Amino acid sequence: MDLARQAPVEGLAPDADSGFWRRDFLLGAATAAYQIEGAVHEDGRIPSIWDSFSHTPGKVLNADTGDVACDHYHRWEADFELLSELGVDAYRLSIAWPRVMDEKGRPNPKGLDFYKRLLDRLAGKGLQRFVTLYHWDLPQYIEDRGGWLNRDCAYRFAEYAELMSRELGGRVTAWTTLNEPWCSAALGYGLGMHAPGKRDWHLALQAMHHLLMGHGLAIQAMRPHDPAAKYGIVANVGRGTPNSDSPADRRAAELFEAQHNAWVLDPLLKARYPEALAELLPGARPLVLEGDLATIATPMDYLGINYYFRTNVESDGAHGFREVPLPDVERTQMGWEVHPDGLRDLLIGFARDYANLPPIYITENGMASDDKVVDGVVDDAQRIRFLRRHFNAVSAAMKAGVDVRGYFVWSLMDNFEWAYGYERRFGLFHVDYATQTRTAKNSAKALKAFIAERRERS
Repeated sequence: MDLARQAPVEGLAPDADSGFWRRDFLLGAATAAYQIEGAVHEDGRIPSIWDSFSHTPGKVLNADTGDVACDHYHRWEADFELLSELGVDAYRLSIAWPRVMDEKGRPNPKGLDFYKRLLDRLAGKGLQRFVTLYHWDLPQYIEDRGGWLNRDCAYRFAEYAELMSRELGGRVTAWTTLNEPWCSAALGYGLGMHAPGKRDWHLALQAMHHLLMGHGLAIQAMRPHDPAAKYGIVANVGRGTPNSDSPADRRAAELFEAQHNAWVLDPLLKARYPEALAELLPGARPLVLEGDLATIATPMDYLGINYYFRTNVESDGAHGFREVPLPDVERTQMGWEVHPDGLRDLLIGFARDYANLPPIYITENGMASDDKVVDGVVDDAQRIRFLRRHFNAVSAAMKAGVDVRGYFVWSLMDNFEWAYGYERRFGLFHVDYATQTRTAKNSAKALKAFIAERRERS
């Protein structure tokens, strides 16, 4: 697919003084295994909680599953040519835990070989490799033993992480332990919207603790085997704004950010859970053993930040907050408000609140739109504007002193969007799921043009 032969489109380039023009600032694209790979029954892969969840009636829009997805397991070589066409510096991918280990915890050579081929090809293309160990596809047999509610899951995760560092060491630029533990805990255990589909915030608190324990244990297990790599975690963060200037609504916004941001970041960077959790859930506490918080706060080399929207809230009159959608604002296909300033404000706030904040990579940012191919063209002008505005928001945070070193667009291609199935499209490349044809959207062309111009300047 030759993007150079496509017609000119609206420009994506940020402001002239943006830090995105720096040649040492990484620009990349991101994907996740269950969302693109398919081949769920091939070469020794065992079931995951998302296989089970997506096959449960009523859990996923249109009864979609990840059984085939983008068929990336068979088409990865062609998909990597899309990366070459874009000219990105880095690629963020995830490993499917159920593809690389069996139910007895033994390595699966065929699964490991698949990821070795991927990483070697990416290295051959000169791309930096950001590899996520857990992007939500917990092996089902571990869930059957209690999943993240069972403390043992953290130790099984560390064993898996150590195996990956031994098998793939030297092939990975940066390891990510967990993608968005807030989603795993809150959506999976508190709200029931994601696998495993439980609805109890007390369970969510305990699941989060074990997730973060797994993170710390994993870094400790991996560093000796792959000392040259970077190690970090990816947190999805949300901006909360008060619906009015009343003290109650201002407090509601603070509580929103405490449960969405500090619930993850405080134990990682301050070795404690935020006091606001007790206000939101009076009397609820996870079981924390001596030494747990020190393990969770194991030093990291970087922090990945995923940002998509802000939430306007008011007091619920009790212990928390409720959302109050703002009228007449720009929204994406997901119904999320487009609010780039929220990302700027959060980054500046994190740098203020965490003295030991490691360097940051924006590991996901993007938007869903109802994209269609018309005469060979996908005109996604809103996505181009979205990305350009968020580029500038990140640049503003950098000018304010925040150490941001890279940005990954979510996503390289349309894919299985979890509970929303295949209806919501986040990709730079459109995927026709019936034919598996990839079509460059105008946003892909605009990103390619910006990257080429940046290289010409350096």
